[in-house]
Amino acid sequence: MLNPIGILVLFLLVSTVGFSQVGINTTNPLSTLDINGNLSVKVLTLNGSGSTTLISDGVYLSLNPQATDQEFQLPSPITYPGRVYYLRNINNTNTAKLTTAAGNFFFKPLTSGGVGTIYMYDNHYRTLMVVSDGSNWTVFD
Repeated sequence: MLNPIGILVLFLLVSTVGFSQVGINTTNPLSTLDINGNLSVKVLTLNGSGSTTLISDGVYLSLNPQATDQEFQLPSPITYPGRVYYLRNINNTNTAKLTTAAGNFFFKPLTSGGVGTIYMYDNHYRTLMVVSDGSNWTVFD
């Protein structure tokens, strides 16, 4: 049986773990992860190929289709809720065809009518941010 001091110590340990916040370059984090400074994320260049190029890694992705309408496929938004990708077609000649393994794309601020494919070329959807809502990808252009 624990004595009152043991119960107090156990309570303090459990409450500290249950409400932990991590701060980088701050001694007073205000969020679960609080970064006071710059953030760098993994950057990848994906070259298109004759078959669908699967997107499974990275945060900022430079898409480089080697032919018109080469397909780049995002993973299922159901499998990866909350995941964020920044996508940019870096090829000045070819269109990148963006698809998803499940769900649809919904553009913000418009909320009606999901689409299954986005064509990224020139000034039309050259750079996109997509966020998984657990069912579909929300697209910000």
